[in-house]
Amino acid sequence: MTTLDDLIAVHDISQLKYRYLRSLDSKDWDSFADCFVPEATGDYNGLVFADRAALVDYMRQNLGEGLLTLHQVHHPEITVDGDTAVGHWYLQDRVVVEAFQFMLEGASFYEDRYVRTPDGWRVTHTGYRRTHEIHYNLADLPHLKVTGPGAHLH
Repeated sequence: MTTLDDLIAVHDISQLKYRYLRSLDSKDWDSFADCFVPEATGDYNGLVFADRAALVDYMRQNLGEGLLTLHQVHHPEITVDGDTAVGHWYLQDRVVVEAFQFMLEGASFYEDRYVRTPDGWRVTHTGYRRTHEIHYNLADLPHLKVTGPGAHLH
C-alpha cells in the first residue's frame, strides 16, 4: 500500500532528479554535487565513478564551456522503502560541440538509488544504459541555428 509519506517522498525525489539535470545543463557544479552523498557511485553505460568527487570532477571537466547539453527525464518509476528508494527514468539527451561540428542525440534508461538524509533525499548511485545514439555532423545541417545564452552556432 502506498502511503502519503511515500507520495511525498516520490515528489521530493522527483525534485532532486530535476535539480540534478538542471544543475548539470546549467553547469552549476556546486548544486550538482549537492544532489549526491559523498560516497555516491555512478555508472553511465560503462563510464564508472567510485565517488561523488570523481563524478562531479569528470562532468565539470568534460561538459564545461563550449558544450551545449540538454538532459530530460520522464516516466519515473520510484519505489520507496522507508529511508531508501530506487528510481527508474527514461532519459532523452542532446550534446552539441561546435568546435568539433558534432551533435549527439540519445536515449537511455536511468536507474538511481536514493537515501533520505537530514538535508533531504540524496543520490547514492546513478547510472544509465543507452538504448540508442544518433550522431550528426553539423556541417551536414547548413541551416542549423542555435540561439540563447551559451550558444555560439550561427
